Parts: sequence; structure tokens; C-alpha cells
Amino acid sequence: MRVVLAEDSVLLREGLVRLLEAAGMRVVAAAADAEGLLRAAEEHRPELVVTDVRMPPTHTDEGLRAALVLRRQRPDMAVLVLSQYVEERYAAQLLASATGGGVGYLLKDRVADVAEFIDALRRVAAGGTALDPEVVSQLLLRGHSDPLDRLTPREHEVLKLMAEGRSNAGIGQELVLSEGAVGKHIGNIFAKLDLSPAEGDHRRVLAVLRFLKVRSLP
Repeated sequence: MRVVLAEDSVLLREGLVRLLEAAGMRVVAAAADAEGLLRAAEEHRPELVVTDVRMPPTHTDEGLRAALVLRRQRPDMAVLVLSQYVEERYAAQLLASATGGGVGYLLKDRVADVAEFIDALRRVAAGGTALDPEVVSQLLLRGHSDPLDRLTPREHEVLKLMAEGRSNAGIGQELVLSEGAVGKHIGNIFAKLDLSPAEGDHRRVLAVLRFLKVRSLP
């Protein structure tokens, strides 16, 4: 079975390559970002793609969006998402594409057995599914909660300061965070509020407007 792997952490990427090859799979390409994943999948046309969700340049949902592109181009291509996060919006779209072939979504921190992980890969490649129960739970709850409820307490603090007009540097100074950390929090906020990169620089304004709309409700 030919596999294309996408993971931005070099240590985890190399570890997965060795793990899959030890299980008898052939890793034909290992990409570090979503663009590399799309190129490798087009070149090698693998039976299975294994991808992380958050990769360069924004570290929000590039890997998962790339997986959706691949599923539209080749509905028979099996895709397993392996991530630390449940990106609900695009995960739901990916799972909705499962009628054309195998789909899986596993959380890295909850993979406790190597043999079960390999079995999940083979099941997805054969046209089945492999879903972490936490993924299922979050997707079921998605339609019954306000998107702002998905934010962590720290992300709420960052969004509140954004609404006050603070820059990333100003937010970092207020919360004692580096600008890089603030940027990651803001990326998470955009993803959780379903504000895609296609909405460009306006995402910051849209996030603030949603925050202010909720705050103004009785």
C-alpha cells in the first residue's frame, strides 16, 4: 500500500515514516506542509493519505483543507487525519465525503496502541472508517452551541483585547505572552469561529463583531 504522509514536525514525521514502513506500507512521500501534500498526492496517487491538520504557514487548518481538496479530486483516495485538535467545520465536511471511500480522524494524544493504529490505517485504506470518540462527540455538539463556546478562557481573553483595538504586541504585553503565542491564539480563534483564510484580513474584524454581538444580547 502506497502512502503519502504530511506532518510539519520533523521528528514525528520521520517516526511515522519508520512506523508505517515497518508495518509493510510504502511511504512514497513525506511532506512538511499542505502544498507539499497536494503535489505529492498528485504525483504519486497513493491509496492512502495521512495528514496533520495544522501546518505552515498559518498553522490553523491547512492540512485538513488539503485533504478536502484531494477527496474532491479523487473520491476513492483514502484519507486519515491525525491531529491534536478537532477542527469541527472541515472535519464534518471530510466525514460527509466518506461515501466515496475510507476516511479517518484520530487524535494523536489518544493513540495508545501501535497495533490498533496500524489496523485503523488499513481499515481506512480498505474503505472503512476510523473515528476517535472525542471527534464524534464534538461534531455532534457542534450544531447545538454558539461558536464562541468553543474558545478556551485564554482565547476569550485574547478576543476581548482584540475587541478593544489592541494589536498583537499590545495583547502580548497585557497577557504576558510572546507575539508568536498571540498569533497562534488568534489563529485558533479564527478556526473555531469558522472564519476561513479566504476571508483575508477581514477575519479579525469579523471575529470582533461576533464577540460584540454576543456581548450585546440581553
